[in-house]
Formats: sequence, structure tokens, C-alpha cells
Amino acid sequence: MSNRSPCPVINSSSFWTGKPPVYGVCPGVDLNGSIKSLPQVKTNASRKELLDYFNNTWTLTEVLFDGLVNEDAYYCRPYHKLRHPMIFYYGHPAVLYINKLRVAGFIERGINPELEQLFETGVDEMRWDDLHEGDEDIWPSISEVHKYRADVYRVVHEVIETHPLFDDEHMPIDINKPTWALLLSFEHERIHFETSSVLLRELPLKYVRIPAAWPTYTVEKNGKPSEENFMITLEKSEVTLGKPIDWPSFGWDNEYGTEKRIVEPFNASSMLISNKEFYQFVIASGYTQQRYWSNDGWDWRSFRNVKAPLFWVQVGPSGLHQYQLRTIFEVIEMQWDAPVCVNFHEAKAYCAWRTEREDSLIPYRLLTESEHHVLRDGNEYLWNNGLRNGGEVGVTHFPANKKGFYDVFGNVWQWCEDYFHALEGSTPHPYYDDFSVPCYDKQHHIILGGSFISTGDEASVWARFHFRPHFIQHAGFRIVRSEDGDRACDASRVGSSNTYETQDMLNMYLLMHWGEEHQRFDPLICTHITFPRVPELPIACAELVKRFAVGKDRVLDLGCAVGRTAFELTATFKEIVGIDYSQKFIDTARHLQQHGTLEYTRKDQGMQKTRITAIVNPSIDCHRIRFEVGDACSLPLDLKDFDAVVLANVLCRLPKPSICLKRMQGNNGLVKAGGILVMTTPFSWLPQYTPSDQWLNSVKDIGDILTDFDLIHQEDIPFMIREHRRKFEYIITLATVWKRRLSSIET
Repeated sequence: MSNRSPCPVINSSSFWTGKPPVYGVCPGVDLNGSIKSLPQVKTNASRKELLDYFNNTWTLTEVLFDGLVNEDAYYCRPYHKLRHPMIFYYGHPAVLYINKLRVAGFIERGINPELEQLFETGVDEMRWDDLHEGDEDIWPSISEVHKYRADVYRVVHEVIETHPLFDDEHMPIDINKPTWALLLSFEHERIHFETSSVLLRELPLKYVRIPAAWPTYTVEKNGKPSEENFMITLEKSEVTLGKPIDWPSFGWDNEYGTEKRIVEPFNASSMLISNKEFYQFVIASGYTQQRYWSNDGWDWRSFRNVKAPLFWVQVGPSGLHQYQLRTIFEVIEMQWDAPVCVNFHEAKAYCAWRTEREDSLIPYRLLTESEHHVLRDGNEYLWNNGLRNGGEVGVTHFPANKKGFYDVFGNVWQWCEDYFHALEGSTPHPYYDDFSVPCYDKQHHIILGGSFISTGDEASVWARFHFRPHFIQHAGFRIVRSEDGDRACDASRVGSSNTYETQDMLNMYLLMHWGEEHQRFDPLICTHITFPRVPELPIACAELVKRFAVGKDRVLDLGCAVGRTAFELTATFKEIVGIDYSQKFIDTARHLQQHGTLEYTRKDQGMQKTRITAIVNPSIDCHRIRFEVGDACSLPLDLKDFDAVVLANVLCRLPKPSICLKRMQGNNGLVKAGGILVMTTPFSWLPQYTPSDQWLNSVKDIGDILTDFDLIHQEDIPFMIREHRRKFEYIITLATVWKRRLSSIET
């Protein structure tokens, strides 16, 4: 073992002695003594470059934790109780070096098995109220953890300096070599450098101070007004997502894979939403108006009694709406021109409020991942933040890119509509197979672009990270509107066009429509668990139509998804029209109509999947069906006079359901006189799809709109949607059958 002393950058134990921290010569410390980040190390790096990057990475952590003023600060629980105290995040990155170097075969044994087990795994809470009441007696002393870090430093330093796999003949490092574990450990520590900075920003001021080597925070004394945050129009385009496997730097597993996506025209704000812009939402009582919030968002806001962004510090009575800004280590005058830092729920509520305030037919929403790629101008590949500033700066502090957008990268992260998901072709890495996979759960949203404190891989164009919607990060947002005015009625499905166009959603619907019972319910689990036996909703809807329809000429399946109901109705009706808003769903239904089979993927568990085949009964006369893409709120007037219309679980995903219902009747009614409307709805209204003042909460509310109809039948139909072999969504939808009255002329 080398006799080198620990990295001579900081004496962490000095904080309780009253002595100033001592910084030595270390790559990344500038002439003023401020820490900076080196650019991400390349896979063909020399030993010296690897050592420099390691020392720089290690120093960043030590400098950040020098911001804690005493031992109590290390053991103070965060106010939300959703994370461990800071002592865990001081020890955790060091433990990962040892554990991953052992997995990769560089070292045979650990240093301190007790600490390496204690600091191995953090907390990933499921909800904002999933309070973690930890045992505070389990944590070791600061001096013990500091000594452990010093020992880890020596081990890692010696591995880099002496191990033969870092000789020139074994370079460069790639994803299939043991040396990948070293780069993984570097980037893991840099992730925690950033997340720990957020936890420090949440601590009471009495526990923190500005470290001597912390970069200067650019404070705008006069709070200069922002330029107009105008919207920029982007034309229809194609983007390719995914980091090339041979790119010469480390990447996390979720960055790899390849997806090509068509991006429809959209408008995006040239700047991130600033504190000044968000202030208008705050003083307009946006935090107390439930109609702007999703159900989960409102529950979070109510539970925490949130009245303004977390890092806004109230000055005086709440009614005055006077605020200062909490940075990582201090409270300063409000930086009105800086981007607001909020969570996903707050960003979405702002979008809903902004839509209402401007009476916009096309709702505001957040970026999708694909749209963030469209904002880029192609010159970001050499971008590296380098920790230029100690906090977020004004939204026009840095120049706009060639497309006119400010801060596409590097001021604060940007929340996206998309759930975090694997790109096609990506696989978990064996050295860290639970890094991304547990978060492909439709509970985490993507953030892109990096922040002022992002370094290494986080500060690359390939970075894709993820947090739960209630989580606070150095993250903000810009606002977006779809360009296609013809889809204004359905544009309130914020993110739904993207959601329903994903391969995962398509696979789920194929299984729900076409899967056999043994394919939906795992046979092994069925040996000791009894699954609820529920109807297959697409077939149940078809049976209701067959039972109550008098005329048997034409039927419309509005919101047909992947088409099972339409196919079932060919046995009774001469002409069947299936319409859905999703192009992907309609393409799939057409494929089944033409070929009779379609292979798709069923998610089993984690990354485990099974290929199964949807099969259309050969006896079905598929030529009777016509599948089309259409908007349930904006159908052509010449589409009318059906003997029956099916509207299955569509109503509560429309921005103005009354428009769709009114279209059933009148001179151009979809349902002819004497015809029927079969409708199912679970009444699962969500503000991101439907403004709360448009919600219909009872059969009476529906009947008040369907003035030409009589209710002739209603029943509850339970059904299930499988997410994976151990997780199902159980839904009880209300089925109603309405008959349109004959006109006086027909009578």
C-alpha cells in the first residue's frame, strides 16, 4: 500500500477547532483559491489525467462539506425527513469507490465492512409524505468517517497509480472493461456533490457557512428587469436521442440506446421562467387555487402548506409578499432575474395558471425530452459548466444560442413532461444494475440541461436525470405550447400526446386489448395468489353495444385505442369506424387489420420482458373497419348518423368534455335518432387534462348535456391494466347507455 497522505486539499476536521480549512495544490483550484471543476475525463486519459480528475472530484466534496459549521450540522435531519442526515452523504461516495472497485476485481476486500454496509444505500421515498424516521444512533462520528475517507483516498490513488490495467496498452477505457468502474465512481461522487448541495440549501442557516474555496455567486444588486420572455416557434423536425456507445467519456446506462423521434411544431419561451415571472403566480394566489394543480400536486402542497417556492424566504407578514433568496450557504436579496427553482408540481401549476390568465386556447406545458433536443443549436458538445458560479444567475446572464434560447444548458435543470424511461436498446450495466432501472416506474420525471453546480457527466449534453415530482433540486422550467391550433381542444392533455405515443404505453394497451388471461396474470404467482377476475373492458363495451343497439348498420368507436372493441363489433355491424387521437395506436390497429398478428413486448419485472403476439380471430371480417386519427373534440361535421357510438374511458381525458358530448346530438349528431351512446368513465379527472371547472361528477351532470337522450342502462364494470407481473391498476368504470329520442318528424 502506498504511503501517500490523504489528498492535501482540506482538513475537514478543522471545523470544530475554529481553525480555517487548509487548501493545498489540487487540480481545479484557481489562483484566487476557488474550486473549479475539470472537464469530464476522457476514456483515453493518462494516469496523470485520471489522478487529476480524481483529486478534483474528491476536493469538490470536501469543499462543499466545509460549508457545515459544526458536528450538529452533520446529524441534523432535513426538514422533510425524506433523506438521511448529511453524515450519510459524506461517507456514501467513498463507500461506493470501494464497493465498485471490489466488484470490478481491483481490490479483494473492503476497509471497514460495517461502514461499507451502513453507507451503501440511500433513501428513495415513494411520496412526499413517506417520512423516513431513521435511527439517529446508527451514525458514526465525524472523525471516524473522515478517517475512512482518508483511507479510501489512499486506496483509489494507489489503484490509479499502479494497477496494470491503466497501462497504455490496456487503454482506452470502455464500457466492457473493469476500468469502467473507476469512471463510474468519479461520476457517482459528482452526482452527490450536486444533490448534497441541495440538502445544504435546505438546512437552517445556523448550520452552514460559505466555504473559503467556494466560487463567487454573481449577485445583481439592482435586480435588473428581464427582457421580454418571448416565445420562439420551432418547425417540425426529427431528433435522435441516445449517446453513441463509442463516445469517449463515461455515460450512465440510461444515456445509451437510440431513438429517432418526429417532433411536431411547437413554441417555447426563449428564457427560463424567472423569479420575477413566477412572483405573479404567487401574488395571484396560485398556491391556494386547487384548479391549477394535479391531484397529487395539490395533496403535496396542502401537506406541506406551501405558499411560495422553497428557496424564497418570507420577509414580514405573508400578505406583503416580500421575499429574499436562500442560496446554498446564505440568504441574499431576491434575485428577480434568476430562474425560479421549483418542483414539477409547481411548474405544472404555473402552466395552468398562465393558460387561464392569457385565456389561451392552446395550454402551456413543459418541454418534452425531444423538444429540449430541438432547442439545441449543435454547439453544446464542448459545453462544460466548470462550476463558474456559486449559484443560479440571471436568465440572460449568458448569451442566447443560435436559435435564440438562453440557458439550454447550465443554469438550472429543466423539468420535462416525460416520465423517465429507458431508450430503445439500452441495458443496465452489471457494475450498477440498479442505478436507473428502479426509476423506470412512471413515478420519476426527466430533468435535462444541468445546473450551475453540475459537473462531469452531469454537465454533458448526454445527461438524462430524474426525480419524483415533489422533489426539490436546482431545477426550473421554461414554458411550451403546441403549434398545431387545430388540436387546441385536445392540447390540454399535457404530455398525453407524448405519453400515449410511447412504446411502453402501446405495449400496455396491446396486452389489455389482446392479451390472454395467462399472459396478463403470472401463472407462478397464480399458484398462491388469487387475482380478481374482471371483465375485459374492450369486449364488455362491445357486448353492451350489441345488447342495446337497434340499428346494425354503422357504429363509431371513438377513442378506439388499439382496436379490440372495433374488431368485436364486426360480427354485428356492417360498417365500423375507429377513431383515436394517438397516431401510434391507429397505426397498430391498422397493422392488426391488415396482417392479423402483431408481436409486442410485455414488461415482466425490472428489465425483464417477454415477447408475445396479439392475434386477431381469423373469422373476423376486417374489411368492415376503417381506422382514423381524430380529435374527439373536433370531428368533421360530415361524420354523423351512427346507430351506435362507443366512448370508452375517454371523457375524463378531454379538456372540454361537454364539446364531445354535445357533438352526439343536434343536426349533425354522431348518434342518429333512435341510436345509442355507450359510454364508460371512471371519473378520474386530472387538472393536467381537464380544467376543474369542466369536470362532470355525476350521471346527472352528463344527462344535463345530453338533452336529446334518455338513460336506459347503467352498471359498474371493474377492469385491470397490468404494468408488470406484480403491479396492476384496478379501476371501476361506470358504464351508461343512452338512447337518442326520435324526432317528432320521425315519430
